[in-house]
Amino acid sequence: MTGNHRNSSITRRRALAVTGGTVAAGGIAVAGYQSAFADTTDTAEATATASATSTGACMTLMSSVTEGPYYLDGALVRKDITEGKSGVPLTLRLTVVDATDGCTPVKGAAVEIWHCDAWGYYSGYTTANPGGSAPAESEDGSTANDNTYLRGYQIANANGVVKFETIFPGWYTPRTCHIHVKVHTGGEKEDGTYEGGTVNYTGQLFFDDTIAEEIFALEPYSQHSGSYTTLDDDMVYGGGGDSSGLLTLKAVHKADPSKGYKGSLSLAIDPDAENTGAGGGGGGTPPSGAPSGEPPSGAPSESASPSASASS
Repeated sequence: MTGNHRNSSITRRRALAVTGGTVAAGGIAVAGYQSAFADTTDTAEATATASATSTGACMTLMSSVTEGPYYLDGALVRKDITEGKSGVPLTLRLTVVDATDGCTPVKGAAVEIWHCDAWGYYSGYTTANPGGSAPAESEDGSTANDNTYLRGYQIANANGVVKFETIFPGWYTPRTCHIHVKVHTGGEKEDGTYEGGTVNYTGQLFFDDTIAEEIFALEPYSQHSGSYTTLDDDMVYGGGGDSSGLLTLKAVHKADPSKGYKGSLSLAIDPDAENTGAGGGGGGTPPSGAPSGEPPSGAPSESASPSASASS
């Protein structure tokens, strides 16, 4: 994958409050977001849940993996997590089911996701080097809040379904393209976030290599050049398809990937289990010369104190 480093410097307005979805920079049209983010009906949700149950695919517990070094407490409960970040629209539809009880929906489960932006930067860690050559995170021109963009919770409905409006993630060395996910139960919404309860599952969602590389040739992704790690070489992806977090992706417009994708997956969990987020990886060897299992340079360690790094 190649791309040109942007030399122009853009002064960025730092938002004090979380914004809704604004017009995306980098040539992604608002119409694309509206089309990709169109809601499906409750009937469709129920049908999809029943289909997953009938196939038996959800009877396999999801593979828990590490939460990684970029987790932050206090993400907001909201559907749209973009905050104006530029990128290809992605609608995520996740269904939480109980693998120990016939794949029944887990109503009220809190699904939390977080991921990097189109250039590989995470909110809360905007100075961490994503590897390769990329513009500084502050050059993206958005009004996104540096501590909250591309993070959020949604509460599962009666069919166990949550939906998020986001963008296709970028990448950073030495990882493949991915989204982090936690499933919580037993807590409650409080002060705009989710408090208490138990983390039942910690995992990551993954993307087909062919689709990812097609997206990374588009703006603004193409401004991040370097070596992209494929699924087979990723240190976390377990190679098990949907049970390892591989999303089912559907293009909004087949002839124009910039219009966005819809991604879906059933998360088969054990609601009585507790997960610390310290799970292992697997699924291949990182690229030669990459720091095995370590975050990019400049990122805080997982053991750093919240007061020092805003990590947990």
